[in-house]
Amino acid sequence: MDISYKWLKEYVDFELTPQQTADALTSCGLEVGSLEEVQSIKGGLQGLYVGKVLTCEPHPNSDHLHVTTVDLGKGEAQQIVCGAPNVAAGQKVIVADLGCVLYDGEESFTIKKSKLRGVDSYGMICAEDEIGVGTDHAGIIVLPEDAVVGMPAAEYYHLESDWILEIDITANRADALSHYGVARDLYAWLKQNGYETSLHRPDCSAFTVDNNDLPIEVEIENTEACKRYACVSITDCEVKESPEWLQNKLRVIGLRPINNIVDITNYVMMAYGQPMHCFDADMVEGHKIVVRTQPEGTKFVTLDGEEHELGTHDLSICNASEPMCIAGVFGGKGSGTYETTRNVVLESAYFHPTWIRKSARRHGLSTDSSFRFERGIDPNGQIYALKQAAILCKELAGGKISMEIKDVYPTKMDDFAVSLKYDYVYTLIGKEIGKETIKNIVTSLEMKIVSETDTALELLVPAYRVDVQRPCDVIEDILRIYGYNNVEIPTQLKSSLTVQGEEDHIYKLQNIISEQLVGSGFNEILNNSLSKSAYYTNFDLNTYPESSTVKVMNPLSADLGIMRQSILFGGLESIVRNANRKNPNLKFFEFGNTYAFHEDKWTAEEPIRGYSQENHLGLWVTGKRVTGSWAHPDEESSFYELKAHTENIFARVGLSPDMLIVSDNDNNIFSKSIRFETKGGKVLAELGILDVSIRKSFDIEKDVYFADINWSALTKAIRKHEVTFTEITKFPSVSRDLALLVDKSVTFKQIEDIARQSEKKLLKKVELFDVYEGKNLPDGKKSYAVNFILQDEQKTLNDKQIEAIMKKLIANLTSKLDAQLR
Repeated sequence: MDISYKWLKEYVDFELTPQQTADALTSCGLEVGSLEEVQSIKGGLQGLYVGKVLTCEPHPNSDHLHVTTVDLGKGEAQQIVCGAPNVAAGQKVIVADLGCVLYDGEESFTIKKSKLRGVDSYGMICAEDEIGVGTDHAGIIVLPEDAVVGMPAAEYYHLESDWILEIDITANRADALSHYGVARDLYAWLKQNGYETSLHRPDCSAFTVDNNDLPIEVEIENTEACKRYACVSITDCEVKESPEWLQNKLRVIGLRPINNIVDITNYVMMAYGQPMHCFDADMVEGHKIVVRTQPEGTKFVTLDGEEHELGTHDLSICNASEPMCIAGVFGGKGSGTYETTRNVVLESAYFHPTWIRKSARRHGLSTDSSFRFERGIDPNGQIYALKQAAILCKELAGGKISMEIKDVYPTKMDDFAVSLKYDYVYTLIGKEIGKETIKNIVTSLEMKIVSETDTALELLVPAYRVDVQRPCDVIEDILRIYGYNNVEIPTQLKSSLTVQGEEDHIYKLQNIISEQLVGSGFNEILNNSLSKSAYYTNFDLNTYPESSTVKVMNPLSADLGIMRQSILFGGLESIVRNANRKNPNLKFFEFGNTYAFHEDKWTAEEPIRGYSQENHLGLWVTGKRVTGSWAHPDEESSFYELKAHTENIFARVGLSPDMLIVSDNDNNIFSKSIRFETKGGKVLAELGILDVSIRKSFDIEKDVYFADINWSALTKAIRKHEVTFTEITKFPSVSRDLALLVDKSVTFKQIEDIARQSEKKLLKKVELFDVYEGKNLPDGKKSYAVNFILQDEQKTLNDKQIEAIMKKLIANLTSKLDAQLR
């Protein structure tokens, strides 16, 4: 928000420089992002002077140009060619000298020596609109006779520079969205730092009701959305340009002057933080204002000519028959203030922040008013703002106040009661700052001390401080005024012993696995836990039904409407983003939480039981495994690559293959998949080839291999498992290969299981090293080449033992799978 340095000085007395003011505001929590010297007229009228036209002759080569000589007080007159019809000898005028820069909106041009129709010109005699002091372009500016030749135009027009402090107001500081709001904080800082100062604003003694010719009735139908509504009518107004001082105030902070009535409402909002609206009283049918919602589909055209559909969630300000304004957001076409307006109704209200925020977002509208209402304004500032606006309407528009203020305030919004203990203040700040200091700061921030004891204060915090409702909030306010830099860094370090718990071990393990994956060529990604509901409604997922999604009550957008059930879709979004930037060969991993709602567990007494959260590790592999290598041909990624990475993770955490069960999986996010389970039936991981329909919906061309590892279940499975050291045996292992002819329906997993059942002690490893399907094999058959590693850790195996084991193994494979040796 832009704050004028000079405007600020109207409310608080101080002699700080603009830079010192910026530093003071930053130190008390209102961070100044930039400080810039500005003028109410762009360019500050630099290079413009008062001149006197000495001679004025017709141009020899033009029927409308004149050749003049102008005295600028330099001792020698300058020749200037002028095209204005009203130029004449003897006039006092405003002249742009050589080198002067003139502005037209964002564009600028520099006055240079030029030749017009063959005659040299050394400057420019200016009209109002050309230098920004008005809008008239009918002719040049003609000044009074007493204007001093050679006087800078900035001095003649009493143009003074100002400084703009651009303050980054945080969302919780709605009270600082005005000059007076910033002045309050600066006043508290000045008092705390020993400056002589006072805080003041104009009184309302000039407010008097002139007549009761235009009474307006007010009815609030929706008291939830509208907590307070006040209005007053002004008659016999002359709508015209605002005086120069008001226009300059608005221009300096970036607002465009419109007319005196509208400018007054904008001035009051920027001065005191109370948004206002002015209605043409002739549009208030029945002389009654009704604050209510509208039936769904009600058509409404705003001041900018855009049509909107209002509904039951949009609060509107209506006359007796139709809406005139979207409350707190935007006025309606025809209900505003125009040159023909004579009677106006000024509105000053308090609307519920949530209602205004939702309406503004629903209709894609954002205004200075909605920005303030959304954050919460002072519920007790409406009458002061209304009186100030009415006084200005009398002064600047010649109007008459034609009714007593109508103030409808169904339920008063009280100040916040806070009990503040001194010990708590000292503990949180880390320093004893003294009771008097605490009392001085809270009173300078307009908090009332209701009562006090030796140990505590009972405070009433003003209702406009919506962010200060707890003791810790008050302490934060005390500390920012006291000064964070005034809290010394202690010379002693206090610490306590801590013992690593389970979460620490899990975090360490997560880092180990992350390093392992990065070493294997993966990149870590981090996606939002909020996701699109469409992911769970469009694909009919059997594992992640739409009914199990955790819905966000007030989502920022449809894309962030639910908590994710699976980390799959965030990874796919990352794949799309990279693929669209010519990076198609990808290996990603992500640790993240997933969330689910279980309706059968939910109860009104314990609603939290209906929700669950699990930590998952996701792996995504797509594109080519090897590309652009001179030593290796290009190779596509495969499911088996993903499976190897998954098994390496299990091995790293201490789970050996014989502790896991591998089986087919029925999760329909995959076209083909398997899962790893514990022997107790707990699923640790699901991995496979992503379903084609899901992949195509993301416009991903190549297959995506995805593994979803339940990190919470995995860490629980290894909680009591100890990884122990075993010395490498001194006795050799024996390797035997078998070529088995089996039915095509037989899987390697079946062969491995039978082998391990046949010999549990000496069989150390079973590996598949070749699969053949094709010529010279019976129909419906395939050939598996399997390697078996046998080893006794206590002695060397002899041929008789080896032959007995292999015969038993072959016999079991033959009887159970109808396998044949090739």
